[in-house]
Amino acid sequence: MVGPGRAMTRILIAGFKHETNTFSKKAANREAYQARGLYFGQEVFQNLHQTQTEIGAFLDFSEKEGWEVWHPIYANATPSGPVTREMFNVVLDNLLNCINVNGPFDGILLCLHGAMVCEHTDDGEGELLEHLRTVLGPNIPIAATLDLHANCSDRMAKMANILIPYRTYPHIDQYAVGMMTATMLKRTLAGEIKPVVTLRRGSMLDGADHGRTSVPGPMTEVLAECDKLLIRPDVLTVGICAGFPWADTPYTGPSALIVGNGNHREHIGLADNLIDTLWSKRHITTIDTIGIKDALVCIKKITPSNKPVILADFGDNPGGGGYGDSTHLLQAMIEADLKNAAFATIFDPVAARICRDNGLGAIVYLQLGGHTDPALGEPLEIRGTVKAITNGQFRLEGPMTAGLKVNMGTTAVVSVGGIDIVVTSGRFQVYDQMYFRHARIDPLLKSIVAVKSAHHFRAAFEPIASKVIVVDSPGITSRNFKELKYTNVRRPVFPLDLD
Repeated sequence: MVGPGRAMTRILIAGFKHETNTFSKKAANREAYQARGLYFGQEVFQNLHQTQTEIGAFLDFSEKEGWEVWHPIYANATPSGPVTREMFNVVLDNLLNCINVNGPFDGILLCLHGAMVCEHTDDGEGELLEHLRTVLGPNIPIAATLDLHANCSDRMAKMANILIPYRTYPHIDQYAVGMMTATMLKRTLAGEIKPVVTLRRGSMLDGADHGRTSVPGPMTEVLAECDKLLIRPDVLTVGICAGFPWADTPYTGPSALIVGNGNHREHIGLADNLIDTLWSKRHITTIDTIGIKDALVCIKKITPSNKPVILADFGDNPGGGGYGDSTHLLQAMIEADLKNAAFATIFDPVAARICRDNGLGAIVYLQLGGHTDPALGEPLEIRGTVKAITNGQFRLEGPMTAGLKVNMGTTAVVSVGGIDIVVTSGRFQVYDQMYFRHARIDPLLKSIVAVKSAHHFRAAFEPIASKVIVVDSPGITSRNFKELKYTNVRRPVFPLDLD
C-alpha cells in the first residue's frame, strides 16, 4: 500500500548480476563491471530504457503506472570468478544510501542473476537481500527477476517476496519476465495478493537439459507441468531454475520456485513433485557436442550452400565464465585452411592495440590469445592482415536483449588465410550478429561462422545456419563435470555420485 500522506507510489529499481564460475581465475572486480555495464543514477535510465531487458521493463512499467522511481545503480559483468568484496560493497552501499536518503519506498524491483558467488560469501544474492530486508523491515515487498540458471538459496527465498526466473534459453523473455514481476509487485502494493516464495532443490548439479527451450526436451516438459499448477488460486507463478553447474557451492543445481498467494504448506509437495520430474529426466539431453577434430571432418563433408555452418565453442564460453582466449578451435580452423570463414571473438587487448597502431591493411605478427591458462591453448603465432578497426561499440539487434549497448573496447579484424578473426579488448559471449556486423563482417555471406558461445547464439544464428555444430573444446565451461574439483557442493549429487 502507498504510505500515508503520499499520493505517488515510490519504487526503488536496481540491478546486480553475475554468474560466477568458481573455477575461473578472473575476479569480478569493479573494472570487470565497468567493461560490461556499471551505471549510476540517471545513467541507468539512459542506457537501459527501451531495451529488451528486465530493467527496461521495470522502467516502462513504472512510467505507465506513474510511479515515482529511483534507480541508483545497475551492475552487470561477464561471467567469471567470484565478485570482489569491494564491488559487492559498491552496490550495497549505493542501495542503502538511496534508501536512507530518498526513502521510504513502497516496494523494490531488482534484476538479479541468482548464481553470484563473492569473495566473502557463496550466496551473493542472499546476502544482498538480507541486508535490504534488515533496513526495509518485514513489510516492504521485494520483487526480483532471476536468470534461468540461478543457484537459489533458502535465504533468497526467505528474504524476497517475489522471485521469478526466465522461462527461455536462449533468454529471449527477459523483458516479459520483468513486466510479470512489476505487475505482481503492483498487485501486492494494492493489497490484492500476499506473495510468499517456496523453494525446493534437487540432488543434481545441472538439470532439465541445462534449461534448453529452443527444442522440445526436459525443460519444455517440466514448464508444461508448472503451467498446470497455475489453475490453483493459491499459486501465482511457478518457475524452474536449471542451475549453474560451474559453481562450487552448497546451492548449486536446479530448483523449483513457487510464488504463492499466502503461505501454503502444500506448495512444498508441489515443488518437490517438479524436482522429481527433473530427476526422472536427468539422463536426457538435447546437447549434441563433438570434439574439434570430428567437427572439422564434419565440415569437410557438408555440401556447400548459401547459408553458413555455425561452429559453437562450448568449452570456452565467456557467457559461462570462459576466458574467451582459448585457441584450440581457432588453431584447428587455421590448420585446416578453411575458406570464407569468420571467428568471434578472441579476447586479447594487446593484439587489438597492435592492430590499431599499425592501421588498416597492415601485415601484423601476433601472439594471439592463450594468455590466461596455457592448458586451454597456447598463444597462436600468426601473420595476418588488419581488415577492420573499431571502437567495439554497438547496440544489439536481438532477439536477445535487443537495444542493449555493448562496448568491447578497441577491436580489430585480422585475416589469416581464409579466416576473419574478431580480436577484442573485452570478454563477451557472441550471441548477436552485431558482434560481426559492427566490424563489417556479414555472417550471411560466410561459409563458416565460429562463435564463443554454448547456446545463446542459437537465437540469432540458428535461423541463418545450414548446420549447427557444437564443439566441446577444452575449457572451464566444458560439460565434463567429473574433471572439475568440487569441494562445497551437496553430496551425494548427480552426476558426481548418483546414477
